[in-house]
Amino acid sequence: MASGDALHLRSAVALLGSFPALAGATLDVDRGEVVLLTGANGAGKTTLLRVGAGLLGVISGEVGVLGHDLTANRRAVRRYVGFLGQGGGLYEDLTVTDNLRFAVRAVGGDTAAVGPALARLGLEGRLARAQVSRLSTGQRRRTALAILAARSPALWLLDEPHAGLDAEGRDLLDGLIREAAAVGATVVLASHELERATAVADRSLVMAGGVVLEAAATAAGGQGNVPEGAVHVA
Repeated sequence: MASGDALHLRSAVALLGSFPALAGATLDVDRGEVVLLTGANGAGKTTLLRVGAGLLGVISGEVGVLGHDLTANRRAVRRYVGFLGQGGGLYEDLTVTDNLRFAVRAVGGDTAAVGPALARLGLEGRLARAQVSRLSTGQRRRTALAILAARSPALWLLDEPHAGLDAEGRDLLDGLIREAAAVGATVVLASHELERATAVADRSLVMAGGVVLEAAATAAGGQGNVPEGAVHVA
């Protein structure tokens, strides 16, 4: 794995039950890049993100994150990685503020970042004191994003991050992604919101059948269409 790689997979195979959700995936993402993963449902996008977050192991191949070998120790990078799944990963019986404080403390972060993160996502005042169980879908999504903002991880792994957000929330998310990249963080997102996601991505890759296919550069530098005869990324 090259020292500049934030995320490195080489011929990675991961199973969901007995099904190979990753079937030899190869991918290299440089530090500071924003990379969009697209593809049909079941293509392996969520699995790849979970593998990168250390939440799912591989049965063969290489996985490296920020210079750490995840095949040897999947827990080593969790404090440096922020994973936003479609469920959000929130504690229903805690308030919005307490969810942020817990998440920040869990990775040894500074809880002074909690207040600004709540404000950034429009969660001040009454919402900050509300129990998560009482929140709408959009407010839950904003809470999960506020956790990422407060933690400020080196690698952001986002699974359908625009889902459940209103137009203002989607704009806030796009701003967070741009700000994270501007300070050197890496962002890998899987999305069906192609117009929005392409606008913040440096490049776009397509997944199919558990492997990563090559696509054109996007957004921040062009339009991300899949070329004919797309090949594995080397």
